[in-house]
Amino acid sequence: MKQSIAHISLVVADYDDAIAFYTQKLHFDLIEDTVLNDTKRWVLVAPKGAIGFSLLLAKAANKEQSEKVGNQTGGRVFLFLNTDNFERDYQNLLDNQVTIIREPILEAYGKVAVFADIYGNLWDLIERTDKQE
Repeated sequence: MKQSIAHISLVVADYDDAIAFYTQKLHFDLIEDTVLNDTKRWVLVAPKGAIGFSLLLAKAANKEQSEKVGNQTGGRVFLFLNTDNFERDYQNLLDNQVTIIREPILEAYGKVAVFADIYGNLWDLIERTDKQE
């Protein structure tokens, strides 16, 4: 059997604000933006060079979902962005005034820093020393 995860839903407050953050500040590609009805769109973004995986930006549709925007994991790091050049991508975060939660440190598995997205979801930026994806 062969399976893979294609997308992870990330609940957002506004499609366009989220697209702008991910494409302009993190330089992700906008893979798809399809209008499904008056209130719902199918919006996929992915890091440049990503193969077979993307984030589905899902606009909160009710009060319960709105309360989860920015805190889908109870304050834990939620997403992990591997990079082949930590210094380049960390500098990009600084240049784009992305909130740094934890400055870079060297761990056994590589160099890592924690940053927050537009809504406060926590991400690890990682350059792995063993180069695993």
